[in-house]
Amino acid sequence: MTSAVLISNVTQEWVESLRRWHLEFFFIPTTVVTLATLLANPVLLMCICLTRALRRETRYLLVANTLTADMLFLVLNLSTVICNAARAQIPWLLCEVITAVSITAYCCAILTVTLMVVDTYAAVRWPLHYHDILPPSRTHRILVGLWVVAAIYPFTLVILMEVKRGSPHGNVALCLAVISLGFNQVEGTMGIHIYFFVAALVCTLLIFYCYIRLYMVTRTQGIWQNRFSRARVTLLAHGLLLLLYFAPGFVFTMELFLFHRRDISQDVRVWISTVNMCVFMLLPRAFAPYLYGLRYREISDTLMQLLHQHRRLSQVTVS
Repeated sequence: MTSAVLISNVTQEWVESLRRWHLEFFFIPTTVVTLATLLANPVLLMCICLTRALRRETRYLLVANTLTADMLFLVLNLSTVICNAARAQIPWLLCEVITAVSITAYCCAILTVTLMVVDTYAAVRWPLHYHDILPPSRTHRILVGLWVVAAIYPFTLVILMEVKRGSPHGNVALCLAVISLGFNQVEGTMGIHIYFFVAALVCTLLIFYCYIRLYMVTRTQGIWQNRFSRARVTLLAHGLLLLLYFAPGFVFTMELFLFHRRDISQDVRVWISTVNMCVFMLLPRAFAPYLYGLRYREISDTLMQLLHQHRRLSQVTVS
């Protein structure tokens, strides 16, 4: 059986399962959460980009990069969900490119959040040399490097698979990352699991190392004694955000593992994929702008100043 026929059969079965359970209605909460996040993220980005002091701080550049990657992921995710709900026919190659860009944006957000922990560790560990270690110009190069690293594997995978297949697959009625990568996996690309596992393991170990070292360095300074101290609240907020970012990736890895397991019901696979795509992957991106706005006082203060300036300008214009 050819690859095109396999893809057509699997997508048809997937569509039938979606219709049977009416899972296409998940696009409603997906749309609401995405639009709410896309309204909040540009506001924070504007605060960072329009304020010179914030633009010259590494931590705010990292926040801006995370928000940018999240917005790109959300736009692609929402477009995919709406197209799937509407049964729109799209070229298979376009679906693979969308999958590659989505994975790039997701991985870049994960890498940037991990780098935030490293940045915090560097600021606490070497406060006198911190600005020399991570000046804005070096941070810009690091962020470009993060995008390149995040994009290398998924786009290389798309290119290799297209060269190997040769002939185009035509249009498909359903575009899902798990189906796209699942068929790449069938055709011999078992490195997908290794890629996700190694990337997650490296980020996790780096985060744990930095947090443990931070606690060891600061435990004698008294900042952990108060139950509601700033250090504890910051650690809790960042830990929650890290969990929300990493958990959907582990669920997606489980989706790939279950994709060709015949002992697993098709409905179970469809439910897991739909909930992960429409709920779990949106949660960190929905919470991130509000956690960043509350965690970084400079961002909230800048936002309030911009709102007051806009209100004054409005009053002057009306009068």
